[in-house]
Amino acid sequence: MDFLNKMFINIIKTYRTVVVFCDKELIGKKFEEGTLQLDLKESFYKGSEGKETTEDEAIDTMIAFSDEDATFNIVGKKSIQAALKAGIINKESIKKVQGIPFALSLM
Repeated sequence: MDFLNKMFINIIKTYRTVVVFCDKELIGKKFEEGTLQLDLKESFYKGSEGKETTEDEAIDTMIAFSDEDATFNIVGKKSIQAALKAGIINKESIKKVQGIPFALSLM
């Protein structure tokens, strides 16, 4: 698996579990368009507990957490594609900032 096929997953436990997926090459970058902004801070999207994952692992994780009271934060083409395959988002829920797709989903 090469660098460009990797995603990061970070699971943040608060009063509600936040499951964060981001394409690896986007972490640490900032995108702005009009009033919209994606600030992909490493501390949130990778965190100290984050790990690299494959698409199959990402899909399995998304499906597993979709049965819980979780919020999903998904950024990047590969991560969005995995979320579509897992059935946790639909195409209408995808937005873009400077061509970078993202979606939020509450299960």
